[in-house]
Amino acid sequence: MCNTGLAFLINLKIESKFYIFYNYKTICQHVVWHNIVTTVKKIRLKKYLLIAFIICSAAANAQKIDSIYINLYTDSLKKGTYNYINVDGLFSNGSYLPLDSTHIIFTASAGKFSGNSLWIDNNFTDEKVTIKVVLKQNPSLHKEFEMYIKRKQDGPLRTVNEILNEIKNPKKKKKNN
Repeated sequence: MCNTGLAFLINLKIESKFYIFYNYKTICQHVVWHNIVTTVKKIRLKKYLLIAFIICSAAANAQKIDSIYINLYTDSLKKGTYNYINVDGLFSNGSYLPLDSTHIIFTASAGKFSGNSLWIDNNFTDEKVTIKVVLKQNPSLHKEFEMYIKRKQDGPLRTVNEILNEIKNPKKKKKNN
């Protein structure tokens, strides 16, 4: 970079060699000083980025799960279908968020889990299944509960025409006298 400054002065056709040397030395000092300042600025920027990263990661780690809750959508499990097991986590900041198999280890006395959903085979004969959920981050946070198997099977679903006819011709309710 210093040679560039010298070439610039020579192109101006300055006669005095002393003046050229003096300016060459000044330009070199300026370039060196500029490089030092730029390096210091880069180091400061890196320090600030490192500090910001540490603060952000500390804040992210502050969001720990304090407890887990099970919210079931039904009172019994159906055979031959997936039954969703909803697990919510209470975070240290007071917010609730749903947890899935990336956060929770699911086990059951019967059936097979796929994510949060438990498959119960049609041939299952027991009346209930014991389900256990364990937080991967903190295995001391766990819940174990029993779910009964639905005994009475659902009847066949109504067709679209049956539903539309029922909407068009609603049954009148009898009034009690």
